[in-house]
Amino acid sequence: MRLFERGDYLEKIRGFYHDDGVIKVLTGVRRCGKSCLMQTIAEELRAAGVQEDHIYLDLDRYGFRSVKTPDQLEVLIEPALKIDGMKYLFIDEVQNVEGFEEVVNEFRAEGGFSIFITGSNSYLLSGELATKLTGRYVEFEVQTLSFKEYREMKHFLGYAVDPNPVVELDRYVLEGGFPKALDYPKMSDKRAYVRAVVKEIFEKDIRRRVTVRNVSVFNQVRDYVINNFGATTSLTNILSDLERQGVRIKRETLNRYLQILEDAKIISKCTRFDMKSRRSLQGEQKYYLADLSFYFALNTDNRINYGPVLENIVYNYARSLGYEVSVGRIGKLECDFVMRSPEMEYAYVQVAMTIMNDRSTEEREYRPLEQIRDNWPKFVITRNDPIQHRSGIVHENVTELIEESQSFNDAANVR
Repeated sequence: MRLFERGDYLEKIRGFYHDDGVIKVLTGVRRCGKSCLMQTIAEELRAAGVQEDHIYLDLDRYGFRSVKTPDQLEVLIEPALKIDGMKYLFIDEVQNVEGFEEVVNEFRAEGGFSIFITGSNSYLLSGELATKLTGRYVEFEVQTLSFKEYREMKHFLGYAVDPNPVVELDRYVLEGGFPKALDYPKMSDKRAYVRAVVKEIFEKDIRRRVTVRNVSVFNQVRDYVINNFGATTSLTNILSDLERQGVRIKRETLNRYLQILEDAKIISKCTRFDMKSRRSLQGEQKYYLADLSFYFALNTDNRINYGPVLENIVYNYARSLGYEVSVGRIGKLECDFVMRSPEMEYAYVQVAMTIMNDRSTEEREYRPLEQIRDNWPKFVITRNDPIQHRSGIVHENVTELIEESQSFNDAANVR
């Protein structure tokens, strides 16, 4: 079976293909495409001449589901010790084995094993793996399809792609970026699939690992955060809003439920950052969705609120490039995103559906960026506006930015 290649991720991982000193960990929300990405890596190794001496274990498939203990996992891998040269070990859904960390650590220490593992949540990096392997693993967080990948995969599957990228952007927003959802032509089927993913996340990534005593209240918290993605909020605000809806919950329980949703990769917390003191601000934050389809699958409303939607797209795109992302505050002004790249380069980003409605809208988006006195690149990102030039700030439409697949710093350098 021919696999869709997610080139941006492969480019990040290729430098580690033959490294037996670090474990390659692929994390991300369930069904985002980690397993196919790992299969693509195996195919690239075969194409490069690597013999069939690697072991591919999908612990969530028939034949391997009974593997639940470290001893059972070790027995499966042991025959590879007799093979000379580098072995390539792929373990999919490794968190299905309680105590897998000891086995993975054992074969890493043995040498001669380039190890790749996947998991659907951050529990994968808890316990032994995180404490005993500091500096011995590298994590690659996999997102659902970006807008660019969404269009490329439609081409790959032979589906029609509208030449107008803005039309495709709206389809992408409503359909989401789960690769499997592209197989379903009807929107109702796509929504049913995403609802099934939400249920699967709860059953496999949450319920098996943590105790949720009141599932109904947990689901109400989940739905509240999903319905208010991109809004500035705090524990106090959420507690007050839930209480108005008749939901009473302790502060520590709410905090725990939010952490569970983060661990399951359903949401991601974007904290606030004071740009004068260069410190993180406690209390208020925004939550963004791993995939926008979560919102539309759990609601009957198909109207697109472009403010938070475009922010969510830009936030996930930046995360896929390896940026750390915060909400910036400059005095009383707010910058949508302060981004820091793995190379410790910064970029500042404002996101709006349009800046063409009136002068006040333009001022609201440009003024915070004009207050920033350093020389790192600054962006205003819109849906489909004529490009403006003001104060050296880069104005870019979101479709072109993501289609070019550049970092924000590279994008600024070529303009």
